[in-house]
Amino acid sequence: MNRLSILQLLSYATTYRSQIWGAIANSILNTVFDLAPPYLIGVAIDVVVNEENSLIAQFGITSVTGQLAVLSLLTLLIWSLESLTEYLYSRLWQNLAQTLQHELRIDAYSHLQELELNYFEDRSTGMLLSVLNDDINQLERFLNFGAHNILHFLTTVLFVGTTFIALAPGVSWWAMVPIPFVIWGSMVFQSKLEPRYADVREKSGLISSRLANNLSGIATIKSFTAEAYERDRVTLESEAYRRSNGRAIALSAAFVPLIRILILVGFTTTLFLGGVAVANGNLSAGTYGFLVFIIQRLLWPFTDLSELMDEYQRAMASVRRVMGLLDIPISIPHGDRSLSVEIVQGEVKFEDITFAYNGRKPVLKDLSLQVPAGATIGIVGVTGSGKSTLVKLLLRFYEVQTGCILIDGIDIRDVNLFDLRRCIGWVSQDVFLFHGTVAENIRYGSFDATNEQVIHAAKLAEAHTFIEQLPQGYDTIVGERGQKLSGGQRQRLAIARAILKDPPVLILDEATSAVDNETEAAIQRSLTKITQNRTTIAIAHRLSTIRHADCIYVMDQGQIVEQGTHEELLTQTGVYAGLWRVQSGDYK
Repeated sequence: MNRLSILQLLSYATTYRSQIWGAIANSILNTVFDLAPPYLIGVAIDVVVNEENSLIAQFGITSVTGQLAVLSLLTLLIWSLESLTEYLYSRLWQNLAQTLQHELRIDAYSHLQELELNYFEDRSTGMLLSVLNDDINQLERFLNFGAHNILHFLTTVLFVGTTFIALAPGVSWWAMVPIPFVIWGSMVFQSKLEPRYADVREKSGLISSRLANNLSGIATIKSFTAEAYERDRVTLESEAYRRSNGRAIALSAAFVPLIRILILVGFTTTLFLGGVAVANGNLSAGTYGFLVFIIQRLLWPFTDLSELMDEYQRAMASVRRVMGLLDIPISIPHGDRSLSVEIVQGEVKFEDITFAYNGRKPVLKDLSLQVPAGATIGIVGVTGSGKSTLVKLLLRFYEVQTGCILIDGIDIRDVNLFDLRRCIGWVSQDVFLFHGTVAENIRYGSFDATNEQVIHAAKLAEAHTFIEQLPQGYDTIVGERGQKLSGGQRQRLAIARAILKDPPVLILDEATSAVDNETEAAIQRSLTKITQNRTTIAIAHRLSTIRHADCIYVMDQGQIVEQGTHEELLTQTGVYAGLWRVQSGDYK
C-alpha cells in the first residue's frame, strides 16, 4: 500500500523529475560530506603515528607538515561542500514541497468542482477540507524534512557499513548482527502503524467536519440553547481523535527503547572484539579508535527509524487520501459542442425524462415539457413533486437516467458544460452569497461588468434602494453567506446577479420566497422587464408570482397533471384552483 502511494506521488510529480533528482543527489552528497570528519581524524592519526608510511605519504608527500597541510585543505574543502550541499538540498526540497502542495491543492480542488452534486451530498464539507488542507500540509511537511532524513539514514547505513566491512571484516559481521533484527522490527512496526495512522486521518476528518458544521450553524445552536450539547459532541469527536493518536503513539514510542537495546549489542561487540584484535596485532590502534567511533554513526541512526517511519506513514496516509480524491471519476463529462450565448434562442424541451436520486424512487417519471423561446412559464406543485429537480437537470447538476433535454434542439449532453451554464441564469431559493462586498456578489460570474451595469441590475431587482442605505453602499461587506443581510435582501441580490449575467434562459426557483409582500410586488413589476427577450422558467409556491406567465404547469409526484394560463386553470376544479383558493383566502 505504501509502495503504491509513493509511486502515485512520483507519477504525479513527473514534471519535477530533475528537481527531485537534484534534491536526492544533494541529500546524499551532504550525508557523505557529513560523515567525512571521522575518516579525516583516522587519516590524521595515521599521519602522526606512521609519518612517512602513512596513507597520504603514498601520494609522494613525505613530510608530516606537508601531509597535515594537505589534510587541512581537504578538510576545508569537505566542510565547504557540506555547507553548499546543505543549502542546495534544503532549498530544493522545500521549494519542491511548496510547489507540489500548491499544485496538489489546486488540482484536487479543481477536480472537486467537476464532480456531480451527489458526491457533495454524500460527504461532509469538513471531511473534504481535511483532505485539501490537513493531508496536503502533511505531505508538505514530509517533503520539507522527512525525505532528506530518510535519505540521510539510508546513505549513512550504506556508506559506513561498507567502510566497516572493508576495514575490519572479522569484527564488522558481529557488529552488524542487530541490523537485520532492527529492519525486521521496523517492518513489523510499520505494518501495525499503517492502519493506526489511517484511522488518525479519518478521525481528523470527522472532527474537522463537526467543527465546520457547527460554525456554519452557530445561530441555530444559540437559538436552541444547544451549546452544551454541541460541546459534548465535539468532545466525543475530539476524544476519538485523541484516542486514535494515542494508539499510534503507544506503538511508535515503544520502538526507540527496543532499538537501543539492539544497538547496544552491536556497539559492545565492536568494543570487545576490536580490542581483542588490537591486542593480537590483527588491527591497528588507529583503525580500532576509528571503528569504535564510526560504529555509532552506523547504529545510532536506527534510533531515528521510528520517527522516520512515523513521518513516512503519516505522509503516505495523506497521499492515499489526496490521490483517492483525484482518482474519483467525473460522471458528468463535458460535451464536445460549443454553444455561443449570443445565438441561443432559448427553446427548452424535456422529452420523456425519468430521474431518481441514488437509492430512491423516481422523482420524475416520463415527463415531457416544451418551453418556446422567449416564453415565460410557471411550475407549481407541492413540496417533493420534482419542480427544482427539473431545473437542476437542465443545468446538468445531475444526469437524466432516461430521456433527453434539448436547448434549441441540441441535446445538452452534447454541449460544453461551461457554454450550457453560461446560457442559463439561476436564482435558487437557497441563496448563497460569498464573503465580500455587495457589488462583488452582484458581479459574481460577470466579473467584467461596470459599476453602472451593476447598479442597473440592482435597480431591476428592486435592490438599489436598500443597498444605498447600507453603511458603505455597494462596498458594504455582506459577511459569510450574506449573514449581515436579511433573507429578502439576499434574495434580491441573487436576482440582480442573474439579471447582470443577462442569460437567454432565466430560472427563478422560489425567487420571491423570502421577500415581503411589498418587495414581491416591486419584483413583480420588474419581471416584465427582466423576462423580455428571454425564456423564463419560474418555480413558485406563491402563485401570485407566476399568475401572468404564458403557461403554468402543475406537477404532482414527478408528472405534469395540469397546464394552462392562470385563468384557464382557475376554471378547472383541479390542484391549481385548490392552491389558489388556499393562498387567496377563499375557502368556499
